[in-house]
Amino acid sequence: MMIGILIIALALIAGILAGTLTGLSPGIHINLVASVLVASSAFFNSFSIPLIALAVFIASMSITHTFLDFIPSIFLGAPEEDSFLSILPGHRMLKEGRGYDAFVITIYGSLFALLVITLFTPIFLAFLPNIYTIVKTAIPFILIFISIYLIFREGNFLISIVVFILAGFLGFLAFNLPVQQPLMPLLSGLFGLSGLIISLKSKTQIPKQKISPLRKIKLTKREFFKSALAVLISSPFCSFLPGIGSGHAATIGSEIIPQDTKGFLFLVGATNTIVMGLSFITVYAIEKSRSGSAAAIEQILGTITQQNLIIILVAMLISGILAAILGLSLAKLCARHISKIKYTYITLFTISTLLIFNFIFTNWLGILILATATALGIFAISSESRRINLMGALIIPAIIYYLL
Repeated sequence: MMIGILIIALALIAGILAGTLTGLSPGIHINLVASVLVASSAFFNSFSIPLIALAVFIASMSITHTFLDFIPSIFLGAPEEDSFLSILPGHRMLKEGRGYDAFVITIYGSLFALLVITLFTPIFLAFLPNIYTIVKTAIPFILIFISIYLIFREGNFLISIVVFILAGFLGFLAFNLPVQQPLMPLLSGLFGLSGLIISLKSKTQIPKQKISPLRKIKLTKREFFKSALAVLISSPFCSFLPGIGSGHAATIGSEIIPQDTKGFLFLVGATNTIVMGLSFITVYAIEKSRSGSAAAIEQILGTITQQNLIIILVAMLISGILAAILGLSLAKLCARHISKIKYTYITLFTISTLLIFNFIFTNWLGILILATATALGIFAISSESRRINLMGALIIPAIIYYLL
């Protein structure tokens, strides 16, 4: 018994360390680590390592990742699909010398998310199976409605339609051609390389960053309640729909209840963690995985028992709290030194890292997807289409899957 608890505790710590690595490295996605772990599960099992320990590793890695992936998106402009919305307000605050403040606010949102996950878990378990049974035939039409609504909220909706459809076509090709690790080149190009290449042209100068005490970095009561309400409305709903991620949850929440800069950062931080956390509850409740991490846990454990779910939930809460503490220290380190390094060098280093990872983990078709996705991402930014439209790369394949 004690040995089993010790192994699970070690798995949790290892997961936090792995989540730190994936969170700080835009080229290493948690889905990649999770898939490697799934492939190696028989090896670990041969050493009498309980499979729940592997599940705890994946859950703690995934939650830690959602806390820390705002560091590269705010300080480097190199996001993944879960944190790209933080670039605009986060980068604006970085250029004002308040990049640390921006990150702290996303941490507040992620910590609030832990409370929301805890409160919504019994609600999901009680009602989600019946709700899903009722709405599953309508899922593709719900996805179409959400997409059309967001597109027609744009200033130039024709450009947005073009971006959305092209991204969807590219995503469909990526998932249906023999592309190794299709998410890596697809998302690296759409949300990573495209923005970095644009930033190279802008020759950004990063001012010295101010590191304020936590007690001075806060939202007003009005900002907090507006953001919290937006989180509660959008995140649980988006957590069980395929192709809809935290970016959509944050966008829908901000459309329903408009946010200022700090409120939006809080909203993005919260939705990022909630959608990931509730995906583990969803896979137990309706046996449908809505994230790569949840799918990996389902494959490793087979049937997820109630006891497994409780252990995973506790692991998420513990890893989230520890990730917040770790993230604050790492963000301070970045804030102290970011202005001392020429931003062009940082951008070139990040571009090189993304290219190296894609060359290592994908094939020539993946590199073609990467180049095409990068070009499409640059077009979206240059045409001032909201980058949420690039999520058509995930939504359109999901719509086609459910319609066919």
